[in-house]
Amino acid sequence: MPKFVIEREIPGAGTLSERDLKAAALKSCGVLRELPEVQWLQSYVTGDKLYCVYIAPSEALIKEHATRSGFPASRVSQVTSIIDPTTAE
Repeated sequence: MPKFVIEREIPGAGTLSERDLKAAALKSCGVLRELPEVQWLQSYVTGDKLYCVYIAPSEALIKEHATRSGFPASRVSQVTSIIDPTTAE
């Protein structure tokens, strides 16, 4: 199944409280229950963006999740390869 990285532009994301992040996660998970073919793996919070990693059959379903949850999907990129330090071995 394809893996995607979603860039979400959210001003002040890096200053969100644990409570705010929990509320966002709860909202996202609620929508994911309606889209069982979409799986959220993890998100990285930076200053003004979130980078979220999802598995889904299509980019369209990623965008549907964004629309239903109210979170922006500023950029959706399909992962074509994964490398890490062991790639150099």
